[in-house]
Amino acid sequence: MDFTSIVGLIAGLGLIIFGIVYDPSSGITMSTLINFINYPSMAITFGGAIAATLIAFPISYFKGMPKHMKIIVQRNKYQPQKYIATIVDFAQEARRKGLLSLEEKASQEEDAFLRESIMLVVDAIDPTKVKQMLENELDNLEDRHSHVWQFYEKFSTFGPAFGMIGTLIGLINMLANMDMSAEGGATKMAQGMSTALITTFYGSMLSNLVLTPFAHKLHMRHDEEMVCKEIVMEGVISIQAGDNPKHIEERLNSFLCESKRGNEKEKEKGEAASSQKKPEKGKKAS
Repeated sequence: MDFTSIVGLIAGLGLIIFGIVYDPSSGITMSTLINFINYPSMAITFGGAIAATLIAFPISYFKGMPKHMKIIVQRNKYQPQKYIATIVDFAQEARRKGLLSLEEKASQEEDAFLRESIMLVVDAIDPTKVKQMLENELDNLEDRHSHVWQFYEKFSTFGPAFGMIGTLIGLINMLANMDMSAEGGATKMAQGMSTALITTFYGSMLSNLVLTPFAHKLHMRHDEEMVCKEIVMEGVISIQAGDNPKHIEERLNSFLCESKRGNEKEKEKGEAASSQKKPEKGKKAS
């Protein structure tokens, strides 16, 4: 599980609450939280944002929110290095036994895109058609995923907008009923102003602490998945072309940033060093 999203959300809420309840002169005063609870303001801000989003998107996007939350809090399951190692393994198998030998090996893969891509090669489909089919699949994936993070991005814009609407409603009501000549008129005006501003607070918090970070995290998860999918596509096309496995590995490593490539090389050196030390230990033991 990716705890950074959960920790970030809890920390953000905690800091906001701390800022509300802390008074430099008297310390923490929990009673001030009551000033930030206003049910009509909640209805205007949250209800209005949801209603506007329902107009812009089908209800299926709301039904998919539990699935989206699961993606956000889960650890990234797309590791480019593992995909590169798998593709190189397929390339070595194809070089030794031919493309038809990949069918049984591909059927054991959990990743549907990788499995189906290898089967296209096994079925001897024209390389141009294979590339076109895989590119179409990636384009459709991009289109589906972009709608999801755009849903949260648009949702996040409606929150502050309805917060401002709530503020305007509060100000209009306050000014319409204001009577400075009456006893306590100034106090009532201050209370009305405070209530009017709460909706802006709700809208800003909804947008900046919840929806915008969610959209960004989903976009990031999409980018991580797309890198692995592109590695699979390039690798499968190279296998079908009969390229050398070592050359395929070097080409696929170009999809990774320099730091990840460096980590892989250090790992390979460590494994090579450990394999050389094992026979020496055996000699000493004998």
